[in-house]
Amino acid sequence: MSRRMSRSAASRRTAAATAARRPKPRSGKARAAKVPGIHSLKATPKPNSLVAKAYEAIKEKIITLYFLPGQYLNEAAISSLLDVGRTPVHQALQRLALEGLVEVMPRKGVVVLPDSISEIIKILESRAAVESELAKAAAVNATLEDGKELIALANATRNAKSGPGMDAFIAADRAFHRKLADCSGNPVLRDFARQLHERSIRYWYLHLWQTMDVPATTRQHVAIAEAVARRDGARAAAAMREHIDSLKARLAQIQHANRRFGPPAVR
Repeated sequence: MSRRMSRSAASRRTAAATAARRPKPRSGKARAAKVPGIHSLKATPKPNSLVAKAYEAIKEKIITLYFLPGQYLNEAAISSLLDVGRTPVHQALQRLALEGLVEVMPRKGVVVLPDSISEIIKILESRAAVESELAKAAAVNATLEDGKELIALANATRNAKSGPGMDAFIAADRAFHRKLADCSGNPVLRDFARQLHERSIRYWYLHLWQTMDVPATTRQHVAIAEAVARRDGARAAAAMREHIDSLKARLAQIQHANRRFGPPAVR
């Protein structure tokens, strides 16, 4: 028995001595500081963020007619323009092709697709269906502060002395519709509505500026916002349909003018 106890005690002393000779583990922070290049790795943007940056930038340039309908796009030139690599630009263009803004043509390149009047009518009809539901949902889900912000956004262009310029008008319109969609609590419909709305914005730049009616748009936005603030979902949905129907009526004016005098030149 005494021999066993002696061997056991000796084993414990040996293990303790071995542990004492081992270096103490460094903290996670200390280890990270010793790994070469860890800070530079953290500072490198994620590939997905670069694709998103390229996607948003190219889409904005298509919507605002920096890239015109029918124009061929060069990936290398866009990469240089946006200061991102070719791969994010390529992936962004593939995504825009799925949305119908560009077409990838084998052995030819990428071309910006035009939107015909019949196509825009379909987009507006889709917007009427989707955004009326968003307005109805917003009336249920919007907070008191959301309602106040919507009303403020609706009135953003009311007090402009000579009316806002095209860019200011469109910025206010986008802000209002985005806020309304955010208030709906439905991210699926929100994202779909954003795509449709941005497609119709490009047509504003192309043609609808000829019949731009800021007072009418302001009144319609205010009617939608006030219905949402009052939590009147049925009225909010109806006001949204009336708003988009007025856009269709303006589009019909352009169709009629085009039949008589030919299409207007792109500004």
